[in-house]
This record gives sequence, C-alpha cells and structure tokens, in this order.
Amino acid sequence: MTAPPIITHDNCRTGRGGRQRAVLIAFGLGALMLVGALVAAVGGWWTPWASRYIQGVDVSWHQGAIDWRALAADDVAFAYIKATEGGDHVDERFTANWNGAGDAGLYRGAYHFFTLCQPGARQAANFIAVVPRAPGALPAALDLEHMGPCREGPTMPDVITEARTFLDRVEAHYGARPIIYTTREFHDAHLAELTGERFWIRSIAAPPAFRQSDWVIWQHHNRGHKRGVRGPVDLNAFRGDAAALAAFASGGRPSS
Repeated sequence: MTAPPIITHDNCRTGRGGRQRAVLIAFGLGALMLVGALVAAVGGWWTPWASRYIQGVDVSWHQGAIDWRALAADDVAFAYIKATEGGDHVDERFTANWNGAGDAGLYRGAYHFFTLCQPGARQAANFIAVVPRAPGALPAALDLEHMGPCREGPTMPDVITEARTFLDRVEAHYGARPIIYTTREFHDAHLAELTGERFWIRSIAAPPAFRQSDWVIWQHHNRGHKRGVRGPVDLNAFRGDAAALAAFASGGRPSS
C-alpha cells in the first residue's frame, strides 16, 4: 500500500494549488478513517466476493461453547471442526462441537492440524482414533500451515510425501479423499509441486490468487461474527450450490 503524501510547510507555500492538494489529501485521509471505523464496527474485512457462495465456519476450542442452532440460523450451512493436532493432541471441544453441529442440521467435517514434527502415518492414526465415521459428513481436511521448526526432534524433510501418507490413510478409512487447507506461505514453501488434490485456501478479503482451479473452500474472513459464537470466528465459502455441497458431503467432487 502506498503511503499518503506528507503535508509539509513547503507544500503549503505553493499557493492555491497546494492548498487544494492539502484539502484533497485531508479528505482522502478522513474517508480512509471512516472506512476503517466501519470495518472495525463489523468486526473485520468486508468480503463481497464471497457472498455469492454458500457460507460456513471453522471452529476449535478457541470459540468456547457454541450455540449451534443459533449459528445454523445465521446464514451458515456447514462447519469444519478441529479434531486433532500432531501425533497425539485432541481438541478438547471436538466431541461437543461435532455433536452440536450434527444436531443443528449442519453439514459437518473434521480437520487435523498437521505438524512437521511427527510422521504422517502417526498423525493419521491420531485423527482416525478420534473422528467417527458419520453418513453425510464432509471430507476430512488436512490443515497444512505450520511452518516450524519443531521444538523436539527434526523437522520432516519431505512434506508432500508425509502429507500424502496422511491423505491416503484417512481416505482408506472414511472412503473420501481429504481436502487440504493451506496458506500462500506454506503452499509456496512446501506444496507447489503437489498435484491432483482439492484445496481449502486461506485468502483474507480477496479471492484466492493461487490454486484457482483447485480450490473447493475459501476462508475469506478470520475475524467474523455469527450468532451463537462469542467472539470472532473464521468464515468460509463453499464453491458451489446446495446440490454441489450435498454431493461433496457424500464423497463427490463439487463442480466449479
């Protein structure tokens, strides 16, 4: 972003043209401040590009207790719920969130936060031990964003191979290929050579600028507000209509 010009005494000595420029600059700064206040008032970025898609959220223990019926009534059709992390960690609110989302009639899926510190097979076993098989569940999601380094032990040298091991084992267990959640930073560092997978892209405010033909879900807001959730929550858009979302939940591939 280009910074606005600084108004100095030299600028002001340029006569009427200088004064006009100063007024325009002041007006522009005022308008920016107003926009900033409006953005702050609604809790973050306004993302009009995402409004054409079906809306969802992703949650973990950070959101605390959720009123799932209130959330479902606030233009939310699906939810991804954190289940596990690394080789042994289980999200403390997974079971409550999983059951609550199902009781509220939302499409629900579970995600695993992948670390670079444990083999993919061990991380897949952790996920499989926690997440039940459920008819109509969304495909599992593998969250690939942890940039390391590991506090204990070496960082894995081949991320794609270990990630594919996780994907293969989870697919074999649940019957649907997981999708990959990632950021631009992690993608460019580790996943640029990965092919044949579906993606959930983090791209706050603007539509995804990478994996443009491969993304299924777009995380467009990281500090949204929805009824039933205290505090901020991540907002996501599903790339398709209601029929495509239903097919996605049945293991199909949504159309672009």
